Amino acid sequence: MPLPDDFAARLAAQLAAVPEGRVVSYGQLAELAGQPRHARHVGRWLKLLPDGSGLPWQRVIAADGAIPERGEGRADWQRLLLEEEGVPFRADGRVDIARARWRPER
Repeated sequence: MPLPDDFAARLAAQLAAVPEGRVVSYGQLAELAGQPRHARHVGRWLKLLPDGSGLPWQRVIAADGAIPERGEGRADWQRLLLEEEGVPFRADGRVDIARARWRPER
């Protein structure tokens, strides 16, 4: 079942606003798009996002800082992209959420 167009458009707008070097969780992105508790919908939307969309998909991570496996080699690629942006990682390989979480001005 596809997401409603307005929710998908709000997700895209919020994701586009996440600055380089910052990350959001699936749940946080859903909340920013006006649909709290819809983290799974965000995951599904990201999975269907076409290559070349121009959206910074790599900036969406799990709430605990983990980089989810979205397909073969994608987690490694996502980590590389985040490292290139200067996103800090902890020794256990997770993103340092305390330092990297995006907190937009409301």
